[in-house]
Amino acid sequence: MPNTSAYLLVSHGSRDPRSQAAVEELATLVAQKVSLESEWMQKKSDRSSLAAPPVALSPLVGTAVLELGDQPLHEQIRQFSDRAHASGLKHLQVLPLFLLPGVHVMEDIPEQVAIASIALESKLTIEIRPHLGIHPGLSRLLATSLASVNADASILLSHGSRRVGGNQPVEAIAATLGAVPAYWSVSPSLEERLEDLVSAKYSHIGILPYFLFTGGITDAILTKVKLLSKQFPTSKLHLAEPIGASAELADLIWDLRSK
Repeated sequence: MPNTSAYLLVSHGSRDPRSQAAVEELATLVAQKVSLESEWMQKKSDRSSLAAPPVALSPLVGTAVLELGDQPLHEQIRQFSDRAHASGLKHLQVLPLFLLPGVHVMEDIPEQVAIASIALESKLTIEIRPHLGIHPGLSRLLATSLASVNADASILLSHGSRRVGGNQPVEAIAATLGAVPAYWSVSPSLEERLEDLVSAKYSHIGILPYFLFTGGITDAILTKVKLLSKQFPTSKLHLAEPIGASAELADLIWDLRSK
């Protein structure tokens, strides 16, 4: 049975070209997953049927942004859906590349999908899959990154959400990693957490950015860490890289399409 779904990776959007380049790289990796599964399903179908095998459809994986795009998200979805429909695909799965269940995930993306669905007039079905941050496998990726940092105490630094309960996933992951959570936009801040750890006499402190890709915020974090290194000279600060595009991250995204 051929894959009848198209997949649209939706990110926040950034003025930094490095971020979009990483999203495109991730889309390519997900497309490879689609191809491999389609080939496996085709071979399985061939073995179980004497009839002529169906023609496999080429994988269609695209990207869209919620903000800072040339067009609103609902129009990006509509145009991509038209491509999918013209290719003979019947379903569109929207895969939100967001780490926290904030307003963007809970309200903005569903609203944009609803607008696109009306415009499409039932040409194909659209489903929003769970956001990336809900996958438990993220902890494994972060643990691997943390293992590369020489530290006796660690901080998991997230953007932070003002939504009630929005930061609970960060707290849970931090606990799994044996780290303490800090936030870029809300309290407790990175500086506040460092004050606590330096006061506790930790000499090597790892800082793990809970961000998907390199961009303006991660650059600002790097600048901030350099300043904090001077503010806390008795402790060595070790800043890890953001999660980044990888085959392992693509595996998690691909897994969520069936959740």
